Amino acid sequence: MDRHELGVREYRELIGGEPGERLAAVRAASPEMYETMIESVFAGPLARPELARADRELATVAMIAAIGGADDKLAGHVRAALGHGWHPSELRALAEHVSAYAGFPRALHALEVIDQVVGTRSPLVRRVRASDHETLVASAGESGPAVVLSGSFGIDWRMWEPVMARLAVGRRVFAYNLRGHGAAAGSPRPFTMSTMADDVVALMDNLGLETAHVVGLSMGGGVAQELAVRNPERVDSLALLGTTDYPFTEAFRFRARSAEIDGIPAQLEPTLTRWFTPAALAANTWGVRYARERILRFTPEDWVAAWNAFADMDVQGKLTDFGKPVLVLSGEKDASCTPEIMSGIAERISGATFQVLPGTPHQQTLEQPGLVADALDKFLPAER
Repeated sequence: MDRHELGVREYRELIGGEPGERLAAVRAASPEMYETMIESVFAGPLARPELARADRELATVAMIAAIGGADDKLAGHVRAALGHGWHPSELRALAEHVSAYAGFPRALHALEVIDQVVGTRSPLVRRVRASDHETLVASAGESGPAVVLSGSFGIDWRMWEPVMARLAVGRRVFAYNLRGHGAAAGSPRPFTMSTMADDVVALMDNLGLETAHVVGLSMGGGVAQELAVRNPERVDSLALLGTTDYPFTEAFRFRARSAEIDGIPAQLEPTLTRWFTPAALAANTWGVRYARERILRFTPEDWVAAWNAFADMDVQGKLTDFGKPVLVLSGEKDASCTPEIMSGIAERISGATFQVLPGTPHQQTLEQPGLVADALDKFLPAER
């Protein structure tokens, strides 16, 4: 393979498409510059394996954003970065990072280009009071029934982002950070699941929501059940994803002690292997990258407090006569809250609907968002 063939191959792998077509304007204006780009750049430093192709595209987006004045080039490399698996939220965070070094005008312009390429804007995020602390709430949708999304242990509201745009059609959707999680880190401790349910009531009050359809995954599913037990008049329906109605007390307290003794980094391997399929871990998908970073940023104190709260959950058998629509959504490959566990929840709630999502692990929205969005969109009422 000569240098021209190597450069063409690297262009295809790095940028996508045929360089003769994509760089036709360069080739027409200066054949020499075109050949230099192919043989000296793409067959040269850009072909070296020390940086992964995906990492090179992320670096290129940052550099073009910082330089400014090259919208078409920036848009092209944003598309290439998305093609290499970078998530829109990561590219938006990159633009925010650029603001610290290249100034706000160029960073804001980069955000505009990213949104144009992606085709959707990120949810509106604001701080809202929840009981005795502030948390972040992301919202999408302008009219229709209210939907409150309560998330998994260990991560934050962004776990819902892959399904929010779909659910926001004909609905007002709100996703928040659990107490002790993300921007709500350092909330007063210790706390209980009842405390976390009270947080949702305060949050709804401050958002002006009298009632809402409540969706909870993992720990958020426990919070949703606790809310329905304590304040059934505030809950229009329940969707319980990858959760439990009784605590695995010994296992949960072990995870709390492990953080105290071994530290947070030691929690990565056992947590991620429970949450994701081997295929997602091997591919290091956005969901895996996001979850890993969120766990590493946890404080041991918040981690311990949250697991101890979960270990004392007491809702089993208390929603038998809830009397409102309930969807119990299980992942076929969920190693934490198996279909057997989830079917038991459905059996103990009169009239509940039980559904298994094929090929889906514990972190349903991060690995199979399409299946989750389909199920929730069918279950939740909407303004049509």
